Amino acid sequence: MKEDTNDVRGKRKAKLVLDAFDRKILGALVEDAGLSYARIGERAGLSAPAVFERVKRLRSAGVIESVTARLDGESVGKPLLAFVHVDTTGWGKSERLMRMGEFPEVEEMHSVAGDTGMILKVRTQGPQALEHLLLQLYVIPGVTASRSYVVLSTYLDRPVQADVTLDWPKHPLPKE
Repeated sequence: MKEDTNDVRGKRKAKLVLDAFDRKILGALVEDAGLSYARIGERAGLSAPAVFERVKRLRSAGVIESVTARLDGESVGKPLLAFVHVDTTGWGKSERLMRMGEFPEVEEMHSVAGDTGMILKVRTQGPQALEHLLLQLYVIPGVTASRSYVVLSTYLDRPVQADVTLDWPKHPLPKE
């Protein structure tokens, strides 16, 4: 019997309509969360107190979830980045599978549509550590298979962006 794991995702807050000032503030914070309200205000065209009030509103609405530092994997001794596709019987979102998130090597867990049920983003010390993590995965009832994709190079790695594309090009990007 599957345990109720719906609380893992968290509760969604009421949607806040973002204006251009909000998006500029969010863009500045994503770029460098350590900026002062005065510096953010210079970029957004607002006073520091106005930025403070908007940031407070964005936090209370859940638009800003937290402020964190992004660490370099190699510098903290975890240079191997991999994406692990996990196949399970049934839906697969069991309490035991969700406990994989207790390992600090597991950075993200996503329930997905397609030919796999869940994707994990993991960062480990090396291939042997990845193997040990996969061994932990395979003792979970319902896990039937996995496919690991080790990252060789990263060309873009960024957090959620505040800007949105409103006018998509009518034609695809040009061929090279």
